[in-house]
Amino acid sequence: MNMGHAATGARYWKAVAGTNGAGTGITRTYFISADEVVWDYTPTHHNGITGEPFDATADTYVRSGPGRIGSRYAKCLYRGYTDGSFDQRTVRSADEAYLGMLGPIIRAEVGDTIKVVFRNACPFPTSVHPHGVFYGKGSEGAPYDDGTGNKLKLDDAVAHGRRHTYVWKVPERAGPGPGDGSSVMWMYHSHTDEVADTYAGLIGPMEITRKGDARPDGSPKDVNKEFFVLYAVMNENESPLLKTNLSRFASRLLPPHLDEDEEFGESNLMHSINGYVFGNQPMMTMKKGDHVRWYVMSMGTEVDLHTPHWHGNDAVVNGMRMDVVSLLPGTMVVADMVPDDVGTWLFHCHVNDHIHAGMLTRYRVLP
Repeated sequence: MNMGHAATGARYWKAVAGTNGAGTGITRTYFISADEVVWDYTPTHHNGITGEPFDATADTYVRSGPGRIGSRYAKCLYRGYTDGSFDQRTVRSADEAYLGMLGPIIRAEVGDTIKVVFRNACPFPTSVHPHGVFYGKGSEGAPYDDGTGNKLKLDDAVAHGRRHTYVWKVPERAGPGPGDGSSVMWMYHSHTDEVADTYAGLIGPMEITRKGDARPDGSPKDVNKEFFVLYAVMNENESPLLKTNLSRFASRLLPPHLDEDEEFGESNLMHSINGYVFGNQPMMTMKKGDHVRWYVMSMGTEVDLHTPHWHGNDAVVNGMRMDVVSLLPGTMVVADMVPDDVGTWLFHCHVNDHIHAGMLTRYRVLP
């Protein structure tokens, strides 16, 4: 059912009640593994915004040495695979390089069923918990006292080396509402230990397109270019891999009582955009006149109050034109842009402390 923008009142709420519309489409299967990798927040090893070496402020976060881990960390990230053997990782195209730390984009059309065949290759239990879609207790991916047991708890904490298949339905209420465009964004992340798991890097985007408006891959037909962006202060102090990172990447001359060292703690707060700081994210590129859809999200704690700002061009969000959007932890915003100003432009958080800490990237508009 295509309710579009005209749906209002009782007709709309009846249409989106429960699982209406689910099971009328296809089943889309994704093979996703939680993999331990070495991640570099600054792979170019210089400040991509200034074009110069890192200054003393940036060195607080990216320099390794006594009592400092630097810019390289062991992370656990969601990565896509071609099939259930998990022998061959899906290769991202050059256009998708900007996704960085994010897991694979899960796409579906209203009416579809999403199946995630999940393997945990990380050294601690993990899961896959979705937002927005319809799931049963055996596919929630979150451990708490919900009155279930046995097989319905296997999804909550998948042990190292184990697998679990999550099945999520995509009813009308998971898709665009009456004020949305042709697609909406949700996120998925590990919820076994939600705080530690997301700081480890286990988070990814999900896109749901209105029935009849999707291409075969699930993306919206009326959009030329899409970008999925996570603004998050990744607190490596709370990552379950902190001890691993200290042993691998920090100087052996560690000061005593690191847990009380404020400078050490600050150095591990990576103010990142898709896992990159100080303009190290691969360029997000589009053409003048394209219909560009930005899916912007955040995760974290009270410091994760972000105000992403596009220089050079503006966007429409919920029917309002703006060039800055507001994010709180766990929120998702969809912004539509038709760029008309050619050039390379800044895209950054407008919170002053976050600017100093490197929460800046760029995008490029071609003629």
